[in-house]
Amino acid sequence: MKVKFDFRSLRFRLWLYFALFAALLMLALWFLQIIFLNTYYEDMKIKETRRLASSIISHYGQDGLFDEIARATRQNDMYIQIEARMDGSDILLYSTYNDVSTVSDAGGGAVEETRPIPFPVYRKEIQSIREKLVGGDGHDVSSIIANPMRDNNMLAYCAYLDMTEGHEVLLYIFSPLYPVESTISILAQQLNYVTVISLLVAFFISFYISRQVTRPLTNITNLAAQLAEGRYGIVFEGGHYSEIMRLADTLTYTSSELARADNMQKDLIANVSHDLRTPLTMVKSYAEMIRDISGDAPERRNEHLQVIIDEADRLSFLVNDLLELSRMQSGRYPLAIASFPLRGCIENVLNSYSIFAEQEGFRLDFSANGEGVVAGDEGKIKQVLSNLITNAIKFSGDGRLVEVHMDERAGHVYCSVTDHGMGIQKKDLKNIWQRYYRASSDYLRPDEGTGLGLSIVKEILTLHGARFGVDSEVGRGSTFWFELRA
Repeated sequence: MKVKFDFRSLRFRLWLYFALFAALLMLALWFLQIIFLNTYYEDMKIKETRRLASSIISHYGQDGLFDEIARATRQNDMYIQIEARMDGSDILLYSTYNDVSTVSDAGGGAVEETRPIPFPVYRKEIQSIREKLVGGDGHDVSSIIANPMRDNNMLAYCAYLDMTEGHEVLLYIFSPLYPVESTISILAQQLNYVTVISLLVAFFISFYISRQVTRPLTNITNLAAQLAEGRYGIVFEGGHYSEIMRLADTLTYTSSELARADNMQKDLIANVSHDLRTPLTMVKSYAEMIRDISGDAPERRNEHLQVIIDEADRLSFLVNDLLELSRMQSGRYPLAIASFPLRGCIENVLNSYSIFAEQEGFRLDFSANGEGVVAGDEGKIKQVLSNLITNAIKFSGDGRLVEVHMDERAGHVYCSVTDHGMGIQKKDLKNIWQRYYRASSDYLRPDEGTGLGLSIVKEILTLHGARFGVDSEVGRGSTFWFELRA
């Protein structure tokens, strides 16, 4: 079977990038150690010579100068010469190859005994580098020249130690530049082994790392394919890397949420089907009764017709709530934002519930602090209040007390609706905003209404950017609250 190699895969890319990095590192090492070694060696030699010259210049005129120079020349294999030009004559003050300590004293540059330079070493080179110094503008000059005593180049350096008129003291330093070809040859042989070993190690390390990285990703991809087929509740594993572990945790959470949403969708379909089937059955049954039994009895016929009308209204309410909730959740639901007093809005809604106080003995208590002017869609806020108050009346318990409170706070207006009924268990509090959610056997959705009230409340408040929630204690009642921007 022919194996197809994916050149765009993460495994191949990781291996390639690691191998390229190792190759570039080896290439840079070759350039630095082989090609640029001569240049680097010369630059370091120049810096070393300048450093030594600076030390000699700083010690000029002090005791022990010649001892310092002798020590430096032994350590660095250099030729150093100091001469003075007085009245057109060259006076040798110090030479590495001549003992002139008896003819000159470095203290202050005063000469006790003078004599011409007896064929000094590097005579032509000294003349050449001195001409460059005199012809230039600086206090020192350096140059790479041929070494007359050996078959290699050397660094020639010249600087002023003293520039007093009629009495100039010059420092000459000659440092051989040894050939590095043999060193380069040894380094090249070593680098051959280092390069081969490094590339092999880089190959195996990159292969291992790419395999470790891509294996959990491959597993996640395979499991994600099952998730796309509708197999929810899958647990993803992320391997040994934080980023992949976070991806696996996110997908695991997504899988659980999809399973939950799928169950909710099935429950929704079952509940909507039940809510549609019951009134349709009632409509059909009473229509048949009118046709077969009460068609000629006006009183019974009107009773049957009223049942049909009530069930049709119930169907209409259910369909309207579903459509409105769907529009809100789709994000295409415009709000008519304007400033209005929340206190007046609450009082207006409570007036429509006065029939509950008159006929069924409910007590609706309202307390407010200020007018509570807020920015929002007044009609939709009335719908929120109506749903919360209706919900509180349904679950107010035997006390039949519903409390509505409004309070002005810093930048917000707080509103709460409290009942004193059976309450809600803590494990169910976060789910009561969902459509048709049945919290427990003690908190079932009643036959009245569509079961979508709290879902609609949630969507309206979310569109307003409001904070909202519920506080409840089993056996003592629940408080639904929200805050609108002032």
